[in-house]
Order: sequence, then structure tokens, then C-alpha cells
Amino acid sequence: MATPTLDDKLVVAISSRALFDFEEENRVFEGGDPDGYMKLQLQRLDQPAAPGIAFSLVKKLLAFNDGGAQRVEVVVLSRNDPVSGMRVFRSAQANGIHLERGVFTQGRSPFGYLRPLKATLFLSANADDVRGALAAGFPAARVLTESVRASASYPNEVRIAFDGDAVLFSDEAERVFQKSGLEAFQAHELTKAAQPLPSGPFKPLLAALHRLQNAGNSRMRIRTALVTARSAPAHERAIRTLMDWKVDVDEAMFLGGLPKGEFLREFEPDFFFDDQTRHVSHAALHVPAGHVAAGIANLVK
Repeated sequence: MATPTLDDKLVVAISSRALFDFEEENRVFEGGDPDGYMKLQLQRLDQPAAPGIAFSLVKKLLAFNDGGAQRVEVVVLSRNDPVSGMRVFRSAQANGIHLERGVFTQGRSPFGYLRPLKATLFLSANADDVRGALAAGFPAARVLTESVRASASYPNEVRIAFDGDAVLFSDEAERVFQKSGLEAFQAHELTKAAQPLPSGPFKPLLAALHRLQNAGNSRMRIRTALVTARSAPAHERAIRTLMDWKVDVDEAMFLGGLPKGEFLREFEPDFFFDDQTRHVSHAALHVPAGHVAAGIANLVK
């Protein structure tokens, strides 16, 4: 029997609160009663939890597994205790999510396990864990549990939207904007239009989605969008960077600072990633959203 491996798979590591709606139970925990939280989860062991904010994304990605091709792996990586972990697995089974693996650390930060898991993406409701994961070099986002749930309009498409600077790309250009303003930013990007931007924390995820799409699946496809505050002429460097990476996005929105939420509502993503808290908060009114605590905009002041 071959040794199981996570090599060459798109691995999503996800916390229990990102996958399921455990907000009522979490209020007990946040109220300073971890024993009460564990007791409540045990009482509800046979009561499947409702889908959480990232549920749609996870279920659709798992639909790329067909026949003998297991291209996607989802692993629960949680600060929960092992007893509460039983409810997570039971809730997954009840909701048609195939879960085999989980790591439950009973209050300790779990992000160190991302490396042996070879994680492609980490989604958690815990801001500290997300910052630790990003610092360790993994694409990671804090799931806004107050987000609107994903639309059911596209059952056979995984739809993901990304911000550009400090998410797909480095924060090089954003630093110019923060220091010297919009005019200097536009001039900087115009003079460097032919020079690809350095990679940001989410380039590995975009590349993995590109590989997954190219691997082929008769039932599922992936649709991606770049949704950025950039406008002409700074749009050109972003497009040329993606061309240099040989990775396509299906849609690109250069919004020149307009609020992103209404545009995202039309795109109907299963998830949206952005580094700016104001953009994420506005997006969460319309779609599932996550905060990427990377780049100059998220430096602790």
C-alpha cells in the first residue's frame, strides 16, 4: 500500500469557524468559559453545524476530485479541542464535505502545522494565526464571519476574486502611494510598466488554481477576477505582470478607488481576498470576504 502524500495537491487548511457557523458556540468561549464551550459542542455532537463563510469555496474545490484523481485536500486546522473536533467531522459528513484529516490544538496557535501539510491556503477567523501564517510564507486570510454567504448561482464554478497590490502582487507600488500619493504612484507604475511586479502572498494560490483548471474536470471550472483600486495608466503593469507569470485571470476590474462591494456582488465570488480592511469590510456586505494582513497597509503602528 502506497504511503499517503499531499504532494501535488491543492491543500486548503481551514479553521472550524471558517468552515462552519460556530458563532454561537464561540461566544461562550470568548466569554471566558472554554469548559462550557467544550460541553456545548459535546451536547450538540449529533446536531450538524450550519455552513460557514468559506463552506461554498471548500465544497466546490473538493468537486474537482473525481474518480482516481484526488487533486484537492481539505484539512481542518483548529484551535478547538479534540472533543469539539468530533463535531467538526460529523458536521462535514452531514453537509457532504469529504474530510479525512484534522489537527486540533486546544487553544494553541496551529499555523506551524501548515508546513508539514504543504498548505496552499490557510483560512481562519483568528487574526494572530493568519498573521503568523503569512509571515511563514503561506497564503492566508482572516475570514470575516459576518460576511454574506456565497451565492448559489454558479454551482459548477469556483469563483474567486483577488485584490492586486499586497495580495497577488507585492506592496512595492502601494508603498509609493502611501509615501507620496496617487500622482507619484501613477508615475512610478507608468515608468515601470514593462517591469513585472514582484510576487505577493497569494501568487502561489493563483498559480495552483491555474494548474487545477488545466488539469481538467468535465463538471467544474474556475473563474478568477482581479479587483483592484488601480486605474489607467497603472493598469498596464498589473496586466503585464500576469502575462509574465503565464497565469490568466478571467476578469479584471480597475476601479480607480471606487468601492469594490457592488462590483463583487455582480461577480458573485465564493471568496474575495483584500489587504485593506475598509475594502474587506465593504465587500463582506455583499460576498464572502477575507482580510490579508500583508503589506504596508497592515504594519502595526
